[in-house]
Formats: sequence, C-alpha cells, structure tokens
Amino acid sequence: QLQLVESGGGLVEPGGSLRLSCAAPGSIFDYYVIGWFRQAPGKEREGMSCITTLGSSRTYADSVKGRFTISRDNAKKTVYLQMDSLNSEDTAVYYCAASRYCPREKWDPSAPNFWGQGTQVTVSS
Repeated sequence: QLQLVESGGGLVEPGGSLRLSCAAPGSIFDYYVIGWFRQAPGKEREGMSCITTLGSSRTYADSVKGRFTISRDNAKKTVYLQMDSLNSEDTAVYYCAASRYCPREKWDPSAPNFWGQGTQVTVSS
C-alpha cells in the first residue's frame, strides 16, 4: 500500500522551530509533487506549501510565507518543512500530501492523490 509517512511534530514554545519530515516510496516521490496541509480544530484543511519533483519551484500560503521553508532530499526520498517563528495559530495536525501539480494559488484539499497519517504540532508556552 502506497503511503506517505510524516514525523517531527511535537510541542514547541511560541517563537520556536520544528522540522517536519515526509518519507515517500520512490513510485510517489519521483513522479508527484509533494507538500503539506494542516488542519486546526474546527477549521478546514488548508494547503501550506508544495515543492515540485525537481525542487525547482516552491509555493507557500501567505500565512506561512517567510517563516516556513520546504525542501526535498532526493537520495533519502524525503520532503522537509522547516517551520520557524511559530505562533499559536500554527497549532494543527500537519499532513503530507502528494499530487500531480503544485497549485498556482490555493491548494484544494481534494487535489492530492496520496496522504500521510498526520502529525500534531502544538505551539504553546
């Protein structure tokens, strides 16, 4: 069964940093763009960031632009999301997702073909 596996979530204080990882099988990593969604309690799932298969293009939601950085390691078949300057509004379950294309604007949650199980990120003092 093809699946994405996230890791790296946890509890962090406001202003702190976390790095999320998403490991993918080669059949997904080599042919799909990969990115991150998040879903806070009572809110819709929203796309945060996406990176193309060659890593040549990255997109970010306005809410995280300048604070989050997406990258990929082709040898490890892993995509990372470096999250800096975290605040309480970043508290959510973060999901790794694979899709055919990165969005030009808002990333529709119905677009991805594969999902990870999610990892909790809690920003609190």
